[in-house]
Amino acid sequence: MAGRAGFRLALARWFAKSGKDYPWRRTVDPYSILVSEVMLQQTQIATVLGKGYYTRFLAAFPDLRSLAGADDAAMLKAWEGLGYYRRVRMLRETARAVLTDHREVFPHDLEDLRKLPGVGPYTAGALRAFAFDLPAVLVDGNVMRVIARLMDFADPVDDAAGTRRILAWAESLADPKRPRIYHAALMELGQTHCRPSAMDCAQCPVARFCSTTTAENLPVKSRKTPVTRVEEHAVWVRDAKGRLLLHHEGGQRRTGLWKLPTRDLTEIPRLPVLGETRYSITRYRVRLWVHDVNVPGWKIRPALNESWREPTELADLAIAAPFRRVIERRLAEFFSNRV
Repeated sequence: MAGRAGFRLALARWFAKSGKDYPWRRTVDPYSILVSEVMLQQTQIATVLGKGYYTRFLAAFPDLRSLAGADDAAMLKAWEGLGYYRRVRMLRETARAVLTDHREVFPHDLEDLRKLPGVGPYTAGALRAFAFDLPAVLVDGNVMRVIARLMDFADPVDDAAGTRRILAWAESLADPKRPRIYHAALMELGQTHCRPSAMDCAQCPVARFCSTTTAENLPVKSRKTPVTRVEEHAVWVRDAKGRLLLHHEGGQRRTGLWKLPTRDLTEIPRLPVLGETRYSITRYRVRLWVHDVNVPGWKIRPALNESWREPTELADLAIAAPFRRVIERRLAEFFSNRV
C-alpha cells in the first residue's frame, strides 16, 4: 500500500500505450456503457465483439427510450445467441426506471444507481467510473485475481472474510483522480498479464509492486461449483406443407424464445436420432439429442405453446442458440439433398 501512488502511475502509463480499443471505451454515454457491462456478464469480450452483439444491439435500440418501449420479440431477437436472457429483460427494466424515476437522465450517485433494477455493486461502480469518471470500487473476476496476487493473499477469496479483504484493498488502491483509466487498466491487466494461467509476470507493468512469488497458486477459492450433466431430447417434426413444429418457451430461463419441442425419452422410444449437440448453461452441461419423428407409424400433435412455423419465418424468430444451430444444419441438409 505504501507504493500505491507509483502503482497507479505505472498502471496508467502502461494502459496509455497498450490499452485495447473497445467501442465502449470510446463513449461516456451511460446507456451504451450499461449495455456493454450487462453483455459482458458471463460472456467473453471476444464473443460480444467478434460476433457483433454489441453494435447490433445498439443499432436496434440506440437509447433508453427505444429499449424501454421494446417488445419481447424484437428485444430477444437482438440478444439472440448471448444467452442468459434474464439480463436483457432486466436491462429493459433499468431503462424504464431511468425514464420514469430520473427524467431520462442516469443518476451518478452510488445509492441512486444501486436502486435501479438489476444494478448491483459492480455495475453501479462501472457506471460511476466509466460514464462519469467518478471514484468507484469495481471488483470482477480479473480484478479479484490481480489484487489477491498483488497482496499475496492466500486465504479464500470467496468467503465473507476474503471478500471483505479484497474489497477493502480494492478501495484503497483505486485512483480517485483517474477512475476511468485506472479501472479499465486494472481489468485489462487481468486479461493480459495476470491471467488465471500462463501469466506473464516478467512483462507485467506493475511487477515491482507485486508481493507474491507464487502467482500460479492464487487466488484461493473454497467453493467449487458442481457440474450437473443433463440429457435433453428434442423432436424434429415437419408437416405435409413443410412447416416445422416449434415450442414457444415459458418458464424463467428462456421465456419468449423458440426451440424444437422436447419430450421425455419414454414418450419417443426407438425414434431414430438425427444428431446431437452439446451446450452449457451456468453449471449445467447439456447433451441435446434430436429425434426424427417423420418416420412411418409416428405422429406427434402440437402440445401447449407449440405451433407450426414456416421455414421463411425462422430468420425473424428469436431461437435459443443450440436449437438455432440444429435447425439451420437440418434445413441446410434437407435443401441440399433436394438439389
